[in-house]
Amino acid sequence: MFAVIKTGGKQYRVAKDDKITVERIAGEAGDIIALDNVLMIGEEGKAPTVGAPKIEKAAVFGEILEQGRGAKVIVFKKQRRQNHRRKNGHRQDLTTLRILDVSPTGTKPQGLKSTAKPAEKKADDAQGEKAAAPKQAAAKKTATKKAAAKKAAPKKAAAKKTAAKKAAAKKED
Repeated sequence: MFAVIKTGGKQYRVAKDDKITVERIAGEAGDIIALDNVLMIGEEGKAPTVGAPKIEKAAVFGEILEQGRGAKVIVFKKQRRQNHRRKNGHRQDLTTLRILDVSPTGTKPQGLKSTAKPAEKKADDAQGEKAAAPKQAAAKKTATKKAAAKKAAPKKAAAKKTAAKKAAAKKED
């Protein structure tokens, strides 16, 4: 049985015991994750099941083997005859996965450890941010009061400059 999954903006055809390298997925080596964005499931000799856009309840379970980084990619931009050049490098964060099972019903295979979905972690983080929001609002109020006090200082400096100009004008006489 194989499946076509979508992660990191790309699509991958996977089957049991495949090793794939995808864009970074939250977790540590040894964690079991569920990829629930399954676009198609197929079996040899049978017509594939295609989702619209994804198959509900289907999941692909995988184990994180390693978190790493890809090779450096050089980004070079040049505008000719303008003496304008920019050179940057980029290394993409990558995760290596081993596919444990393809499940059309989304049930976890027997003998697997805990399953951690990246979407659940994001939901927990969002709830924590909501609790911290009132503290941030109070901090913003105090910051605006301090900014208003700082604005008064430059006006005094401007007054000193005009006095210096008047003194220079008197010396010319």
